Amino acid sequence: MNTNTGSTTALVPPEEETRYEEDLARGLVAADEAAFAAIYRHWGSLVHTMAARSLGDVHEADDVTQQVFIGAWRGRHGFRPERGALGAWLVGITRRKIVDALAARTRRLALVESATHAAAPTLLVQTAPDEVLDRVLLVDALARLPHAQREVLCMAFYEDLTQVQIAERTGVPLGTVKSHARRGLHRLRLVIDQGRAHGRTD
Repeated sequence: MNTNTGSTTALVPPEEETRYEEDLARGLVAADEAAFAAIYRHWGSLVHTMAARSLGDVHEADDVTQQVFIGAWRGRHGFRPERGALGAWLVGITRRKIVDALAARTRRLALVESATHAAAPTLLVQTAPDEVLDRVLLVDALARLPHAQREVLCMAFYEDLTQVQIAERTGVPLGTVKSHARRGLHRLRLVIDQGRAHGRTD
C-alpha cells in the first residue's frame, strides 16, 4: 500500500521541524517579511483547507485565508511561544476567522431577505413604475452576485457604510472591499440595464 501523502514535512525529523518553526516564529515577531512568506508557504494550504471544509465555498476560503495571514502579521506581537506553537496559533486565528465568515454569511442572507421584503410593498404603489422596476431589479441583481460582492454592496446600500467602514467591520482589506464594490456595481448595472430593456419590450 502506498502511504505517501505528498507531504514533505513528514520527511523532516521532528526536532528539525520544531527548530524551523521556532525560527519562523522569531522572524514573524521581528517583522521579517521573508520569514512571513515562508510561514504562508508552510501553513497556507492547511488554513485554506480548514476554511474550505468549514464554509463549503472556495471563494470564501480564499478570503478567510487572506484575513488569517493579514491578522497574523498585524497581531504578531501578540504571539507567545510559551503558550503554544506557531502552527497552533495560526489554527486558532483560522477558527476565529471562520466563525466571523459564518456570522457574516448569516448577516448577508438576512440583509438580502430584508431587502426583498422591503421591496415587496412598493409593487402595490404604481405612482412611479420606473422606480418600482429598479427596486425589483436591484434586489434580484443583488441576489445573483457572488457572496463577497453582495455583502459589500448591501452594507453600502442599506446601512450607508463607507468602504473604509465596511473594511473595518468585516476585517477584509480595503483594497479587496473596493474591488468587490467595483465588480459588484458593474454586474448590477448590466443586470438592471437588461431588465429595463425587457421591461420596455414586454
